[in-house]
Amino acid sequence: MTYCVGMVLDKGLVLMSDTRTNSGVDNISTFRKLFHWSVPGERIIAVMTAGNLATTQAVISQLEERTKAPGERENCLLKGATMFQVATEMGRILRGSIDEVQRANGDNGKGRFTATMIVAGQIKGMQPRLFMIYPEGNFIEASWDTPFFQIGETKYGRPILIRGYERTMTFENAVKLLMVSFDSTLKANLSVGLPLDLLVIGKDEFSVTHAHRVTEDDAYFDSISSGWGNALRAAFHSLPPYRFSGDA
Repeated sequence: MTYCVGMVLDKGLVLMSDTRTNSGVDNISTFRKLFHWSVPGERIIAVMTAGNLATTQAVISQLEERTKAPGERENCLLKGATMFQVATEMGRILRGSIDEVQRANGDNGKGRFTATMIVAGQIKGMQPRLFMIYPEGNFIEASWDTPFFQIGETKYGRPILIRGYERTMTFENAVKLLMVSFDSTLKANLSVGLPLDLLVIGKDEFSVTHAHRVTEDDAYFDSISSGWGNALRAAFHSLPPYRFSGDA
């Protein structure tokens, strides 16, 4: 399992992912799930992945190869005219990778090698855009009605995002909100774990504004975790008490 979030703000894009993969409680590993590519002054594109590790690594490897050998196949990352075209080609690559692995495994592979991706970025002259790509290769785009996407273990961190998100918030507050969302997910599900990867992309910068890996000894994340727990307990005790019928 995993947990990844991509968020659109007036100021740009914020992305965060965990790094845990597991095939049972005795086989837990750490793998990066957040990747980015950029052409300074022209474009920046980031991808987060969730699902079968072999499938997601196959997709990322294909994307990497196309950036290093742009003449052999259409390079959607560096040459796609719009983010829509980038998302369309990434959907084809994801669908093709899933089909290839499933064919190699026959009936045993059905349903086991699916994956989902979040694609975010900006191309010069256009607005920052955020997409969620499904295993079938189709996708949806974020809007101000749906300004963030989650993939993986989404249910524990979603209420935090719904209550706390504001499109005008600063990058710093957006990162704080994501850390609370991830802390709530980590507390509830052992299949999501540290380190966490953070990427901030400022509008019209076409480069990484801020990148950070949150490890187990990260003092700020520790303060967020303990502070949020204390704040929840304080809020709970400040609520009006429930009284049984007939009590004075």
